[in-house]
Amino acid sequence: MLIARSSGQLSSLAEELRRHNVTVSVAALDLTDPQAIAPAVERLLSQGEAPSVLINNAGAAYTGGLIEMPLPHWQWLIQLNVTSVMQVCCAVVPSMRKSGGLVINVSSHASRNAFPQWGAYCVSKAALASFTRCLAEEERAQGIRACTLTLGAVDSPLWDEETVHSDFDRRAMLSVDQAANALVHLAEQPSNQVIEDLTLMPSTGAF
Repeated sequence: MLIARSSGQLSSLAEELRRHNVTVSVAALDLTDPQAIAPAVERLLSQGEAPSVLINNAGAAYTGGLIEMPLPHWQWLIQLNVTSVMQVCCAVVPSMRKSGGLVINVSSHASRNAFPQWGAYCVSKAALASFTRCLAEEERAQGIRACTLTLGAVDSPLWDEETVHSDFDRRAMLSVDQAANALVHLAEQPSNQVIEDLTLMPSTGAF
């Protein structure tokens, strides 16, 4: 099952996976719309078996002072970075309990640090990390594991968004492939163990 905003990119990825005999269902979904999440996920689940691994990777950032941040921007960021993850988990995790499974939430080293002008992002990622730990404790008896992939700066489309203003050297950042390989590593752990948090940083350190 694949969920993303862009139906075009989803279709292209689905076609590529199907050429490798992978069964895949997709849904173009705006995770900032809280009313749309549960129905879309339920439709996907009705098309096949429950996933053994759930990866929550959608997210965005906002640069600007906390006190000057417009409330709609705050609500948008918290919805996408935290609340949508909770909503997806609420829709998917019950279906995973029968066979067990793993939830991987992609977080940031901003969850552990305070960066000026990045306060809202730091708060959202700290909340996500806490949510993941609480989910792991609540679902442990159901055979569900939960962990975070904590990333330093990754050269991703996040830096191209209108809500982000920075002049960091993107050549020094982690690549998307490096982050993807870390996700695969977490997903391949045997069911009797879990890497509770994997932190991956650029060798140059924090930006």
